Amino acid sequence: MRQPKLTKSELQVMEALWSRGALAVREIQESLPERGRLAYTTVQTMVYRLERKGAVTRVRKIGNAHLFEAAITRAAAHRRVIDELLGLFGGRPQPVMSHLVETGKLTLDDLREAEKTLRRLAREEAKK
Repeated sequence: MRQPKLTKSELQVMEALWSRGALAVREIQESLPERGRLAYTTVQTMVYRLERKGAVTRVRKIGNAHLFEAAITRAAAHRRVIDELLGLFGGRPQPVMSHLVETGKLTLDDLREAEKTLRRLAREEAKK
C-alpha cells in the first residue's frame, strides 16, 4: 500500500497518536505544543482528512467523541518523507549526507551504524 503524503501539521497529529495511542480530537489538540496550538476545529478537520487518507482510523466512540488511532507506523511515515526529500535531489543521497556531515548533524557513530546496516543488508541479499 502506498503511504499517504502528510503535511507538517498532520505529522504533529500523527506524533500524538503514535506516542499516546488512541485519542479523541480534543486530546490530540491539547497534546500539541501550547505555543501556536491549532484550534479544535482545525485539528478536527485534519483528523478527518487523515482518516480519508488512510493514516488514522476510528476505533470506538465514547459519548459523542470518537477515538482515533494511527493506521500507519511512524517508520512508514518517516520513510515517505525521506523518499520525498531524496526525490528533490534526483534520488541521490550524497548531497543530503554531505550537508548533514558539514552541519554536524551526522556523526561518525551515525556513519558506523549505517555501515553496520549496509553490511547486514548485503549479507541478507547474499543469502537469497
